[in-house]
Amino acid sequence: MDAEKLARLQKSVRIGGKGTPRRKVKRTHKSNEGDDKKLQAALNKINAQTIPQIEQVNMLKEDGKMLSFNRARVQASVPANTFAIYGTPVEKEMTEFLPEVLSSMGPENLEQLRRITEQMKASGAAGSVNPEAEDEQIPDLVEGETFEDKVD
Repeated sequence: MDAEKLARLQKSVRIGGKGTPRRKVKRTHKSNEGDDKKLQAALNKINAQTIPQIEQVNMLKEDGKMLSFNRARVQASVPANTFAIYGTPVEKEMTEFLPEVLSSMGPENLEQLRRITEQMKASGAAGSVNPEAEDEQIPDLVEGETFEDKVD
């Protein structure tokens, strides 16, 4: 093929424009509106009411961390013992919220806080770097012996 002939053929080829069929593109919209509608219907069945003027919701986790919802929307049904919290959670350490949280905790939560602090102290003592404690834990190796012999 000649380069000139190829150039003429390329100019004559038309992509798109008048008379060409349009492509139909299927666009799928993913949304959680169906789930949200089902949730709202379920909350309406148990007669959940919106609780106004809640600025922040904090939830304690068993691992010592806390989920914090700022500007949360809360719906509650006390007879059904059901609470729905809407918002974006932020997972933070308990020590960041300690001064604010102590004033709003009840007696059962204070007991849970004591257990968490005891667990943190126990894990902190095991994870601390103390050269004297390190010497006690690791036995000295003697020539001719292997580490496996000392462990057993």
